Amino acid sequence: MFRRTFWFTAGAAAGVWATTKVNRKLKQLSPESLAAQAANKAVEAGHKLKDFALDVRDNMAEREAQLGDALGLNDPVDRELPAQRRFAVIQNTATDKQPKYLGNTRYSIDNRNEDH
Repeated sequence: MFRRTFWFTAGAAAGVWATTKVNRKLKQLSPESLAAQAANKAVEAGHKLKDFALDVRDNMAEREAQLGDALGLNDPVDRELPAQRRFAVIQNTATDKQPKYLGNTRYSIDNRNEDH
């Protein structure tokens, strides 16, 4: 009689355990649970992508500083740049109708014919 009671109890316990496992798996596979899992994975992937982008930005700034030091771009400029040449032509106060750079040519400002 004890053998039958033992095996009956063992079978009941196995049945309860199997039923619990099946119910848990069914809850995991429900549409609401799957949607929540997908949302959690998407948030996790977004955080990983943000961390990657911040690492890239930090390393890019560090490498840019290294290249600037190597090329001397961060050094202060000691001398002034020469004046631009174009301003001299624009500020020409000559009474001629033509600027000086067109004075010795056979073309004139009034002739817009480009068939030469």
